[in-house]
Amino acid sequence: MAPLDDEVIVVTGASRGLGRSMAERFAAEGARVTLTARDEQRLTAVASDLTAESLVVPADVRERNAVETVVEETVSEFGRIDTLVNNAGVSLLGMNDGRTRLTNVSEDEWDTVLDVNLKGVFLFTRAVIPHMASQGHGNVINVSSGLGRSAIAGAGPYVASKWGLEGLTRVTALEGDEHGINVNGLDPGGRANTDIWSHLPAAEREEILQPDVMDDAAVLLAAQGPDGISGESMPAQEWEQRLS
Repeated sequence: MAPLDDEVIVVTGASRGLGRSMAERFAAEGARVTLTARDEQRLTAVASDLTAESLVVPADVRERNAVETVVEETVSEFGRIDTLVNNAGVSLLGMNDGRTRLTNVSEDEWDTVLDVNLKGVFLFTRAVIPHMASQGHGNVINVSSGLGRSAIAGAGPYVASKWGLEGLTRVTALEGDEHGINVNGLDPGGRANTDIWSHLPAAEREEILQPDVMDDAAVLLAAQGPDGISGESMPAQEWEQRLS
């Protein structure tokens, strides 16, 4: 029996990179997966390759109505939501092909990064938690970054969003505890070959972590029961050691 047989998992930012890789792994482990991102064509392509039942619901994580539609359609199709993976994220490192000092960051750029990386997590978490609370269990996995615990010059919006995410993770864990909901942060443990680092030379991208780096840890976190570890955040390798 696969560790996630019959589980229902929602993955944001599932059209590529880390999100796509986790969705594929969840399906391989027996889960039914809802894939969401803005690009419906890419989502459909991902879904066509999955080995388990899936649902494609395109949405912008910044739009409340769209987020609520994802949740409602998942519950309607699968009956519940066992795990939410808040993976959707953007960075000016990828958008501008490099670092941008705060004095050169536009208000629109700041809003885009904070809205996707932090507001989107808030909107999805707020919409999913009542369903998890009513069933008495659930897991929320927030995809964070080492830059949620440290900082580099030229990545101000991204660093701010991930530090905010670390705090939001802990608050949600405290509020979910009485309902059997585990809420944790998960990060690759270094640079991963995703769009955020697309400005790097091809040879360097081949040498950094690959998109499947978090898959094992994500499965272990999604398989946790109501009495699981909650309110913590660490790189994938540390989670694997902790939960194995």
